[in-house]
Amino acid sequence: MRNFISTLLISFLFVQPAAAEASHSEESTYPKNVILLIGDGMGLGQMEIARQFEYGRKGVLHLEKLEHTALMRTYSANRHVTDSAAGGTALATGVKTNNEMIGVDAKGKPVDSVLDAFKAAGKRTGLISTNMVVDATPAAFGASVTNRWTGFADIAQQLLQNKVDVILGGGALYFSPEKQDGVNLLKSFQANGYVIANNEAELTAAPNTGRLLGLFHPDYMNFKQDKEEYHSEEPTLAEMTKKALEVLSKDEKGFFLMSEGARIDQASHAADIAGIWKETIEFDNTVKLVTDWAKKRGDTLVVVLADHETMGISATEPMNINAYKKIKVSPYYMASQLTWGPDQTIDPKAVKAVFKIYAHLNLSDQECTQFITTIQNNTHGVYPKNKVQWEIGSVIAQHFDAGVITSSIRSKSTTGGHTANMIPVFATGPGSEAFHGVIDNTDISQLITKAARIPFIPGQHQPSR
Repeated sequence: MRNFISTLLISFLFVQPAAAEASHSEESTYPKNVILLIGDGMGLGQMEIARQFEYGRKGVLHLEKLEHTALMRTYSANRHVTDSAAGGTALATGVKTNNEMIGVDAKGKPVDSVLDAFKAAGKRTGLISTNMVVDATPAAFGASVTNRWTGFADIAQQLLQNKVDVILGGGALYFSPEKQDGVNLLKSFQANGYVIANNEAELTAAPNTGRLLGLFHPDYMNFKQDKEEYHSEEPTLAEMTKKALEVLSKDEKGFFLMSEGARIDQASHAADIAGIWKETIEFDNTVKLVTDWAKKRGDTLVVVLADHETMGISATEPMNINAYKKIKVSPYYMASQLTWGPDQTIDPKAVKAVFKIYAHLNLSDQECTQFITTIQNNTHGVYPKNKVQWEIGSVIAQHFDAGVITSSIRSKSTTGGHTANMIPVFATGPGSEAFHGVIDNTDISQLITKAARIPFIPGQHQPSR
């Protein structure tokens, strides 16, 4: 909880006596709870892929049914194309920052988030991600670091210090003694009243009171497509969100919850059209869960958006939808099935076998050689550990005529293929009428706090108690 926001709250209540004396009917015009659903990397192209693959040409996504819509710009303080760190920070804090910076302004000064404002107002808070809970988007709401890549362990500590009530996702490694200088951070969470869950069964069994920390993978949670191959016991995004609602709604004062479908972005980076389909539908099913829950109550604002678009995805006319529907695993899983020689070169026979078994493609000798050469020559990509997976997806996309930017453009991108495309915003519930027209990503936190009548000044910061 941040001191200055508490002071602002007292002032806010005194200068607005009408709000303090409002009748029950008047109170119902503004939300007690706010749920922000973020589909990382999800633009109109990802939505169209998911809609047509899942429901056909005339189908409709659940998020498309929300009453109010807007378009949102996403540039960062130092780039015309944002990364997830700067994009998440703009959404969470109302402040533009530089790429790779989280919860700080462009000069590196920590700034408070909408989550801090809700906590200062006496409300409970929650963060969910199918990525790591210490990665860019969730971290932007609950922590401040000047470099996203070196700050994971620090972010884990700050989530504890800031007493976020519900934290669910991947990233267990960064709570371990290995990353915490010999300290088991999970014991500190338990000492502060957190119940720890490590799989879907433990999440379901956890009590719906108190605080909850669920860490379901050492790193990123698995793609929906790959969970069966890995015999995963991870919960889905909808299951995590449902549990968070059960826990947070026990408090009569209300809550703020951010739930992120993060693997849409990673599927998009890999030009993985089948993965985009599956991950976006999982996110959209979570939207349905949340909006159904909210409509029964009438006291909850739901906002659905993305932090940016990834890889310029589009539903092209010649795209081979039937071929994509036959792919059952992600390029990340395919890459794990490749074999490497003693000199760290990829076995050409393994390349052909992987494409044949998992993508039903017969690569020519020339295509196989080109695949290996492209990977070997890609020495300046921003995510070197992913270059094999991403190239697999790009080769498949080329064969199946998918609309996606080329691997050569991706390798030159400091974000790994993000674009400046505007993002659709959808909203429903009390206060949702404010989401219309063309807005900026820094407007989101202000629209949310204004709707909920919670004081918030972008750029302000006070240390946690």
